[in-house]
Amino acid sequence: MLREHGAEAELTWSILSPTHIISDHTGVPDAMRGTGAGRRLVERVVADARAEGVKITPLCPFVRAQAQRHPEWADVFA
Repeated sequence: MLREHGAEAELTWSILSPTHIISDHTGVPDAMRGTGAGRRLVERVVADARAEGVKITPLCPFVRAQAQRHPEWADVFA
């Protein structure tokens, strides 16, 4: 979750196993659109996945699009 100026953005996931998660939803309220909030959430889940040795299956369309735009993140996406 990311909070700014009273608004909250979120990225949710489900745990498949100790080494695999599914990103299933990214929600950014209108007040935060265009601020990079969604990308910052994805950057955080990518960093956490790397640190913990976890793979991400990006079912969320936003996360999937970010994964395609950032080939340098390919190591964490299944």
